[in-house]
Amino acid sequence: MLRIPRPGRMALLIVALLVSACTSSPNPAPSGGGQLATSPPSPTQAGEIMKLRMGLLPILDVIPFHVAQQNGYFKDVGLDVELKPVKSAQERDALMQAGEIDGMLNDLISTGLFNQNGPQIKIVAVARRAYPNAAQYRILASPKSGITSPEQLKGVEIGISKNTVIQYVTDRLLAQAGLKPDEIKTVEYTVITARYEALMSDQIKAATIPDPLADGAIAGGARVILDDTKYTQFSQSELSFSVRTLQSQPDAVRKFLVAWNRAVDELNQNPDKYKDVLIQQKVVPESVQGTYKMPPFPKAEVTTEAEWNDAVQWMVGKGLIKAPIAYKDAVDGSFIGQQ
Repeated sequence: MLRIPRPGRMALLIVALLVSACTSSPNPAPSGGGQLATSPPSPTQAGEIMKLRMGLLPILDVIPFHVAQQNGYFKDVGLDVELKPVKSAQERDALMQAGEIDGMLNDLISTGLFNQNGPQIKIVAVARRAYPNAAQYRILASPKSGITSPEQLKGVEIGISKNTVIQYVTDRLLAQAGLKPDEIKTVEYTVITARYEALMSDQIKAATIPDPLADGAIAGGARVILDDTKYTQFSQSELSFSVRTLQSQPDAVRKFLVAWNRAVDELNQNPDKYKDVLIQQKVVPESVQGTYKMPPFPKAEVTTEAEWNDAVQWMVGKGLIKAPIAYKDAVDGSFIGQQ
C-alpha cells in the first residue's frame, strides 16, 4: 500500500490548501455582498478575437482549461482566454463582484449564494460530476477509528467546511444512508489541511474529503464509509458566467464551450496522456501521483432542475438564503444547445 506523505510535507500542504480553495467558503454570501460590477466589456468588432477572463482555482476540476489552452483549442475557435489563477473561493468571488473576470468554475451552493438577491451569475454547463466509477467526495473514517459503516457515524462529529458544498454533500449522503438530521453531527475544519491532518491523526473520527486528496488519505489508511458514486446527483462543479457577460458576449461563451468540450473529449479519450498536467498543476498528492486515475469529465451537460431545486431546498433549510431561487434565474442551458 502506498504511504501518504507526513502532514508536514510541503507538497501535501500545497495540494490540500489548493483543493480547499474550492470547497471552503466560511461566509454565507460571496465577498462584497452587493451587485456585480455592471460596466460592460469592450464590444467585439467583426473578425476581432473575442476575449474572456476566467477565474481559475488550481484543482482537478479545471484540468480541461489547461488542456484547451495547451492544445490551442481556444485559439482555434477565435478566443483569447485569460486564465486568472486565484487561491481561494473568496478571492474568485471578489474578482467576479468587481467585474474583473467573466466566468469561473464554482458549485451549486456558491451559485445560490451569489444569486440570493437576484440573478448575478448563471450556470451554463457542468464542469465535473461524480460517476458510478469515479467519486468526487468521500466521507472517510480515520485509520484508528474502528468505524466501518454509516450507522456508526450516528452522533460522531464529522469534519467539514460549513455552509459549503462539502456540508451539502455530507448531509445528503448521510440521509441516503438512513441517518436522521439530529443524528448528524459535524465539526468545523474550514482549512482542508487541518481537516485532513485531524482525520489521519485520529483527532476526529471522520471527515468529508474531495478527490484526489481523498485518494491520498485512503493510501494512508483512511476507510471509505460513504461516497457519491451511488448518488451522483449531489456532486458537481459548474461553469458559470456573469449575467453581464452572457448578455454582452453570448457568442464568446458558445465558442468557449466548443473548445471546452473538445478538451473534454481529448481528456476522456486519452486520460493517461495528461497525467503530467495533473502534476504540473499540483492537484494530486505525491503519494498517489503514479496511480491516480483521471476521472471522466461530462460533456455538454447542464445542471437539471431537480438537482438545482434540491440544493436550494438545503440552502433554505440551513438559513443560507431566505427564499427559493428559480431554476431559470440560476441555470441557462441554451448555450450548450447553440454550439
